[in-house]
Amino acid sequence: MPTPRKNQTLTLKIEALTAEGSGVGRSEGFAVFVRGGVPGDEVEAHVIKAKKHYAVAKVTRVLSASPHRIPNDCPLFPRCGGCALRELEYGFEAEEKQRRVEDAFRRLAHMEVPCEEILTPAAAERYRNKAQYPVACVDKKVQIGFYAPRSHRVIDCTDCLLQPAEFAEIVRVFRTFLEEFDISVYNADTHEGLVRHLYLRKGFVSGEIMVCVVINGGVLPHADTLVARLLELHAGISSIQLNRNTERTNVILGAHCTVLWGAPYIMDTLCGIRVRLSPQSFYQVNRDMAERLYGKAAEFAGLTGQETVLDLYCGTGLIGLSMARRIGRLYGAEIVPEAVEDARRNAAENGIENAEFFCGDAGDASARLQTLGVHPDVVLLDPPRKGCGEQVLETVAAMQPQKIVYISCDPATLARDCARLRPLGYTVRRLAAADLFPRTSHVESVCLLVRTGDAV
Repeated sequence: MPTPRKNQTLTLKIEALTAEGSGVGRSEGFAVFVRGGVPGDEVEAHVIKAKKHYAVAKVTRVLSASPHRIPNDCPLFPRCGGCALRELEYGFEAEEKQRRVEDAFRRLAHMEVPCEEILTPAAAERYRNKAQYPVACVDKKVQIGFYAPRSHRVIDCTDCLLQPAEFAEIVRVFRTFLEEFDISVYNADTHEGLVRHLYLRKGFVSGEIMVCVVINGGVLPHADTLVARLLELHAGISSIQLNRNTERTNVILGAHCTVLWGAPYIMDTLCGIRVRLSPQSFYQVNRDMAERLYGKAAEFAGLTGQETVLDLYCGTGLIGLSMARRIGRLYGAEIVPEAVEDARRNAAENGIENAEFFCGDAGDASARLQTLGVHPDVVLLDPPRKGCGEQVLETVAAMQPQKIVYISCDPATLARDCARLRPLGYTVRRLAAADLFPRTSHVESVCLLVRTGDAV
């Protein structure tokens, strides 16, 4: 089969989407991944990378548009890496994500598991409650925005359509402040310059906004002026902080924050649980869809009010706490000490007395419950993108819960882990998807596994 060459122009019919949101076309049977391609398009595509088994290209001209293609409404797409599906009709985007969850089980777990629904938002714009804007200097001009795809090149963006409108006003004021006082910005190559990131959070229920400036140093010059300008800008700003990160790292936040004005946190409410949000706190960026996802997890758990529930990877405790008033007892385990403290505080401040949180992994959780003489009826899993380690799954299965409810941000690792649980005595009974990140390639999913017999 002829291999496409770099810089070659191809005419392709786009047949499908990759997990990253690129179109898939074929040149005489050879797979070509096309950035900006929509299933149903016929396009001219410029090859930018040619490998032995595939090529990567970008659309240069749409010859015949797919019925699912819509006009691009963002002037920065596709140069900005925040969105992958800006030119795809949203209903079709949701269908594609639902199919992707089913396909992951078919390909990777060799299971035919119907994805019974995909939960979708009322609106696919302005849903993010957090933004982390890298700051750079390009041609002696301050750039505040987001990274280009697969790079650390900053694309200047004042108003992102995924962020609250208030964030754009704050970005404008902050850019003017840096330029007026000639405050240096960080250069990752030389590890010089002061301002690294502008970090914003909003409580969608409370309306409270946090502004956090991440600096490579100890002091932000003229900070009082910045505080005054921000407070004039928006009444909802209730926390203004400095975060110090002087390490050579791509990690955004350092360990230490200083409050310039207001409280060291903002408040919000999720599933009826009031939570404090510091800069380091984990919180789903799409609050409304997180409520629906956690509600679906509770539905899958089939709670009767008597269950003992173990919430592994519990973070700040919100998934388990959202169910706490409908169960007998909640135990949460998390490896990050600060998150465990947040979980305990969240329980206390919401008057939840049937919850206990401790620092540890799955093995620690098992040992702790054995010491207490406790047998979990339901185990909740919400691991990072890499999924659960095999030892974690074996430990969970050894506890013999009747149900495992597994929330995942990657259908591929979810399918893999469900396949690993099958010989340990657990069968997938229900599967659903939730679109917490419209216009991006990401999709969340939730799965119910039930104990069907002894391990084989």
